[in-house]
Amino acid sequence: MTLTAYKWTIARYHQAIDAGLFTDQNLELLRGELIVMPPEREPHAYYNSEMGDYLRTLLGQRAKIREAHPIALPNNSEPIPDLAIVQPLGSTYRDRHPNPQDIFWLVEIANTTLNRDLTIKKDLYAQAGIVEYWVLNLQDRELVIFRNLANNIYISRQIMTEGMISPLAFPDLQIDLQRLINS
Repeated sequence: MTLTAYKWTIARYHQAIDAGLFTDQNLELLRGELIVMPPEREPHAYYNSEMGDYLRTLLGQRAKIREAHPIALPNNSEPIPDLAIVQPLGSTYRDRHPNPQDIFWLVEIANTTLNRDLTIKKDLYAQAGIVEYWVLNLQDRELVIFRNLANNIYISRQIMTEGMISPLAFPDLQIDLQRLINS
């Protein structure tokens, strides 16, 4: 007997959500598969909130910081990054989630999801053309930065624990890693 997994499309996923099918589940759609997201514990929630507030202060009106909201990607994927730094398109996001051309960079805050964030999500974001992706590794207190896309693969991986970093989209912006890692 051959087993075949049912692959969800974004349209069917939205229909199921609208019908109330997943009201008690925290899910994201990755390549047509429903992935149960673990409950958010205190450290994760704290760093997510602190990083979001800090980036809002630095960026002002130049970008919108979306915390734990879906983005729409190709290949039947609707992940929920911890932070999506996107173009400030106002009411456009009332009718659709940000898609790759709207996204400046993404951040995942990782403790229990570290392996998935450094592999599956990294590959998914690269294949979607997201030019920059950060993983705040709470286990090792470091920021892992993926950049420089070539053939839908990040060819640059940098690990930082101190100093300043400037996102590719905002080279004039100086982000203090101590504020991110040791808040």
